[in-house]
Amino acid sequence: MAHVISTGSGVVLDLIRSGQATTRSDLIMRLGWSRITLARRLDELLNAEIIVSAGQSDSRGGRPPEEFVVNKDAGLLLAMDIGGSHSRLAITDLVSNILLEDEADIGLNQGPDDIFDWSCQVFDHLLANLGKSRSDVRGIGVGVPGPVDSASGRIASPQLNAQWADVTVKDYFPDDYRAVFAVDRDVNILAVGEHRLGWPEYDDAIVLKVGMGIGCGLVFDGRVYHGTRGGAGDLAHSPSGGAELCLCGRTGCLDTVASGRAIQRELHALGATVRTSADIVALANSGHEGVAELLADAGNHIADALLDPVALLNPAAVVIGGNVAQAGAVFLDPIRDRLLREATAFSRRDLVVIPAKLGQEAGVIGASLIAQDALFEPDRISRLTREDGASLAKYGEK
Repeated sequence: MAHVISTGSGVVLDLIRSGQATTRSDLIMRLGWSRITLARRLDELLNAEIIVSAGQSDSRGGRPPEEFVVNKDAGLLLAMDIGGSHSRLAITDLVSNILLEDEADIGLNQGPDDIFDWSCQVFDHLLANLGKSRSDVRGIGVGVPGPVDSASGRIASPQLNAQWADVTVKDYFPDDYRAVFAVDRDVNILAVGEHRLGWPEYDDAIVLKVGMGIGCGLVFDGRVYHGTRGGAGDLAHSPSGGAELCLCGRTGCLDTVASGRAIQRELHALGATVRTSADIVALANSGHEGVAELLADAGNHIADALLDPVALLNPAAVVIGGNVAQAGAVFLDPIRDRLLREATAFSRRDLVVIPAKLGQEAGVIGASLIAQDALFEPDRISRLTREDGASLAKYGEK
């Protein structure tokens, strides 16, 4: 666990960001500090323009207490969610409200050169539309379709597409982005967004992202669990029968029978033309009977693969997101019905199986949130605010 400067301004900011304490009296109660120490730390954050006074909050009488919030307008965050066949990006303020966004049918197979060339061009265009430039960007968050080595920050090897192995995302952005970078698996950024803003009442959850591939994120005690090297939650390659060769080199993986790629393969055999996971959903919404049956079958396979993890981890919720999940009940109901019927009696007690609440924007919101976390990391803020003349514009780093 990272060292935390126990009386630094970053500790104060962490409480303000989370909403756990936003007034002087609440902060003193939570921290046990003297008023003088707290005043110094608040002054450091105010002078650096990291927080601002939001006026006075409600009180039970007397003078209402002053409330502090993050200065959302002190810079911008770039957010990018790379999928198997579709990618979305957004510019947000410093509390992850989306200001502008864009998307394209570009994904894993195009490789990092094409995807990041596209993203840098679009980000420049969106920044210009906001009347801003790269110098206004404080953090960049990216979700990638594969595990990220938590020790090095590189996209881990092996990958389903060799072009992505050992990639360092920040190397693909121009040097004049003086920003912090945060990179994680696409399903993990989905899990971050859904837990904090979609379903915050569930601190223990299994989160699925079903698009052209299948991703699984794990939320334990309110935090995304990464495992030793960032590879936790690899549900896609659990044995699920069948003889189809998986991209990982083995046969019979869940990804070969229940992913968007698997549904695409079967639809092609039926004479239907689909290229992306969004195409599959559009076909389902048009009333195509074949795709409805394939989606239900995929849901049953996913539920089977989840039975053991649900028993082992005992989550409060299974959250289903990703483009394929946009098909709705035809896909989600088989997963819910099977889990609530066949999971062990104890593990299914009070279990909910629910759709992702943030919709198609969940990924970019999650990417913005991990960029926000990196920018406002407590030790980092504590050190930087103690520098003379520090301001938020100085807090980015290549």
